[in-house]
Amino acid sequence: MINKVEICGVNTAKLPVLSNEEKNKLLKEIKKGNKEAREKFVNGNLKLVLSVIKRFYGRGENLDDLFQIGCIGLIKAMDNFDLEQNVQFSTYAVPMIIGEIRRYLRDNNMVRVSRSVRDLAYKVLAIKEKTLKEKQKELTVEEIAKELGVEKEEVVFCLDAIQEPVSLQEPVYGDDTDNIYIEDQIKDKKNSDENWADDITISEAMKKLKEKERNIINKRFFEGRTQMEVAEEIGISQAQVSRLEKSDINHIKRINN
Repeated sequence: MINKVEICGVNTAKLPVLSNEEKNKLLKEIKKGNKEAREKFVNGNLKLVLSVIKRFYGRGENLDDLFQIGCIGLIKAMDNFDLEQNVQFSTYAVPMIIGEIRRYLRDNNMVRVSRSVRDLAYKVLAIKEKTLKEKQKELTVEEIAKELGVEKEEVVFCLDAIQEPVSLQEPVYGDDTDNIYIEDQIKDKKNSDENWADDITISEAMKKLKEKERNIINKRFFEGRTQMEVAEEIGISQAQVSRLEKSDINHIKRINN
């Protein structure tokens, strides 16, 4: 459970919280090699690790394992943080903790990826990150391939290979009334809401819809557009498209029953 009090033998309910002033003071001592300051600093930032691993809850991973990996990211951030930079430690640390956890999840993914493919993917990511940091520029696939001396297809393949599998039922947007799931954004000419359209006289039922509703149904199920594409075309939110679509389908079904 994400709300468990003890993780890796640490009572999370009693974790200390350091002020920015305390963090800076300890970081200066750490740079001098003060081991006591180092331990105090880590303990004072464990709540930060805990807040980050909550983002990864629900993937079937052991919470204790994620916490330990997050702590590795925290320690790396502590060792590499530059006090001269005008940025708070948490701002610097969170991406490093997330990155460490994502690397762990990739390396332990149930879909096994060969070492050579994974190594190439890490080289690609390193080049992308370095270029973005130094030149504020996002490299194209062709540029990355040329830099590494490989085919562009290899770059695309290795990046695809390390992507984490996600459920089609995973929500990508939600409001107080409806969620939009990944499956709602995928074109599928065989989905169940379309199958019944082959067996009924839909044209007459469509005429009884308002123009906007008829337009949505036509674009979604006859032109194969995604909800996002329809939303952009007619100038409403994707959540509205989802609600109208469900309402229209139910309305047409009632007419033809």
